[in-house]
Amino acid sequence: MEKDLTSSGEVSGANWTASAAVETEASPFRWVALFIVWAAFLLSYVDRVAWSTVAAPVGASLGIKVSLLGAFVTAFYAGYVIANIIGGMLTDYLGGRATMTLALLPLGVFTFGFGQTTSLTMGIVIQLAMGFAAGADYSAGMKVIPAWFTRDRGRAMGIYTTATSLAVVLANAIVPSLSAKYGWSSAFHMLGAVTFAWGIVSLLFLKNRPGGERAPAKNSAKEMLGLLRNRNLIFLSLAGCGGLWATVGFGAWGNALMTRQYGISPVVAGSIIASFGIGAVIAKPTLGWISDLPGMSRRLMSILCLLAFAVMLVIFGMCSTTTQFYIVAPVLGAFSYGYLPVLMAQISDASGKRLAGASAGWTNAIWQMGSAVSPLAVGNVYGGTHSVVLALLTLAVGPVIAVVAMLFVSKNISRV
Repeated sequence: MEKDLTSSGEVSGANWTASAAVETEASPFRWVALFIVWAAFLLSYVDRVAWSTVAAPVGASLGIKVSLLGAFVTAFYAGYVIANIIGGMLTDYLGGRATMTLALLPLGVFTFGFGQTTSLTMGIVIQLAMGFAAGADYSAGMKVIPAWFTRDRGRAMGIYTTATSLAVVLANAIVPSLSAKYGWSSAFHMLGAVTFAWGIVSLLFLKNRPGGERAPAKNSAKEMLGLLRNRNLIFLSLAGCGGLWATVGFGAWGNALMTRQYGISPVVAGSIIASFGIGAVIAKPTLGWISDLPGMSRRLMSILCLLAFAVMLVIFGMCSTTTQFYIVAPVLGAFSYGYLPVLMAQISDASGKRLAGASAGWTNAIWQMGSAVSPLAVGNVYGGTHSVVLALLTLAVGPVIAVVAMLFVSKNISRV
């Protein structure tokens, strides 16, 4: 009799799970949830790349050496790495909505405060605080999306990650112009206010999961630590670290390399990087959708995209005219961000929904180590050699290492 009851319970649980999955796929609110976390990620990324769009002219006015222009970006990602580890675990305990709000509200305050920066030291401290505040927004999004999307998760991840590339477009299109018209301080004041406001929107309207779905059991410390022994997550973390070494390093230095080396104006350089972002905006949902197709290997897609990324960095380094930059930039943008949704979908698959926040947090913490170091590394290379080619080759090392790491990822990660 006891065996029959257990079997009945298992069948009932299976039926409930299937029912919840159908409701999730049919719920129109899942697109609202995706939009809220997407917009939060967008604003967070605009805040972090805004400095790069005005680094050369504003850095000179603040008396910052060219080799240290990437110090603010490095400071941001240092705080971001720490916050990702903590934020990932908090997301699994508090839920995506609470964690998203706790990320955006202080980020808005600190971004507003960065507009008051008068020295290198002050700017580094505030950027460190900005990174620490922003670190949990990614994990919150990565927790919410698997709860609302199952069969088309790759597409959802692709749409979600368009936030970062669109942020590059918006930051380069808006921040230099606002700075030229109203002053760079006012530009950061505006960004801070909008970010804070969206934190309120997240608190009021975001839902962690469909109404008919049970809240997942709380993760134990043992389960979270067990993720550190997951081979696929380890190598996906190394691959993401290598990829973001180049992605963030280029984002931090792309404008400055063109303005300082070739005398291109900040507004034109911003337009070129905006076209770079447009290429990424198109590539991300496209590659994410392709990765959802039956029989498609996300691992192979990641490898090919990362290889193309390294090649395009070298080609960009050989350009010297505005026309050449405009031609190459969108293609570079497509590959420099296109691998991200495919890697993110593999991380979600490798960990499962219940541990999605923790796995996203600690893997992204390792990813961002490349982000934290590369701006200073490129700054030292360029500051010492004044060679754009060597600076871009320094970045290209990252995707090559990422390809090697992907070779150790399993070819058969189950999609959940």
